[in-house]
Amino acid sequence: MLLVLYHLDSTLDRFSVGVLYDQYSMTIAMHLKVDARSPIPMRRQLTEQLKHVIESGGVPPDQTLPSIRELAGFLGINTNTVARVIEDLKRSGYVEARRGKGVFAAAMPPARPSPHLRERFLRDTVIRAAALGMTADDLAVGVLSVAGVHPAAVQGAVEVLLVECSPAELDFFAGQLEAHLPIRVDKVLLGALGALTRRQKAPGRWRAAATSFSHLPEVERLLGGRGVPVIALLAEAHLETLHRLAQLPPGTRVGVVSTAADTAHNLEHSIANAALPNIVLAGAAPGEGPALSRLLRRVDVVICSTAASEAVRRLADPSVQVMTDDRALDPRAIEMLSALLVRPTGDGDSVSPSPDPRRPRPRPAARRARDARGVAVR
Repeated sequence: MLLVLYHLDSTLDRFSVGVLYDQYSMTIAMHLKVDARSPIPMRRQLTEQLKHVIESGGVPPDQTLPSIRELAGFLGINTNTVARVIEDLKRSGYVEARRGKGVFAAAMPPARPSPHLRERFLRDTVIRAAALGMTADDLAVGVLSVAGVHPAAVQGAVEVLLVECSPAELDFFAGQLEAHLPIRVDKVLLGALGALTRRQKAPGRWRAAATSFSHLPEVERLLGGRGVPVIALLAEAHLETLHRLAQLPPGTRVGVVSTAADTAHNLEHSIANAALPNIVLAGAAPGEGPALSRLLRRVDVVICSTAASEAVRRLADPSVQVMTDDRALDPRAIEMLSALLVRPTGDGDSVSPSPDPRRPRPRPAARRARDARGVAVR
């Protein structure tokens, strides 16, 4: 009888904890609102709102956040969007993931102007806009245009040179940069940059140039003497992908596939840098050809880009699990490029990132891009 009562009490305790957690999750969700009709991307809406909730104490330090599925369910949005928001917050230092326990508010979130100061600034801005006859909608649209949510609407946008080794990489990085900044990206393949610079002897129209780590020395050499600072970009696997990989059984063999071989190798090394002890990376391959077939015969799980997923599913054995991941650009590259663009043209200054002791140092020579974890500017 005592055992039965103890079991019942334990069950009730677990039920009570579950109810309290659900109420806590709902309390946080009540402070969040995502508008699908807004010109602001839902990812950006949710990221800024969660930052505000954490900064204002709505989620105390070291307190767990609702799960990705709970937040997505409360807000009625895709789980991938929420996962990318959590990744953004992790990269910017607002949350931290603890294996097997969930995502927690950081003990020391980044220092920003207090919520009260920001609200006062926004209120004063709205009042000044009203004095000019502008409505709140007029102000919002104007800010969004200048901020780059709709960069095509910005006239006379600053031009940035982007150099990569394949059209797929050019399209990926250009889309990421133009989605965050009011710039116009001039896409050039690495093999064509030499001829372009020989034809164009003047410093040119580019305020800055960007490329991935493996091409940084070559791009700097070809642009040498032109006063164009070069930023190295880094794209990494999404946090949700790493979480899913961390839950796989020990010894799971994982392969990586993308439309271009360089993209696949970069994604592979991003996953390798996460140092997940339960998986074995079996290699990377482009989205077609004999290398893909060989890779699919020796893996249990494949991480692939959306563009390559159809071919992978067609060729892979039904027992092979397929996960899609289109990578995410390290946000510090956006911050550094922004800092360059607001400076006077031709000031010659260079920007160096603050060292991050948690990130391993890049190895020399050709494998540099695949092993680096930070963003460098030279």
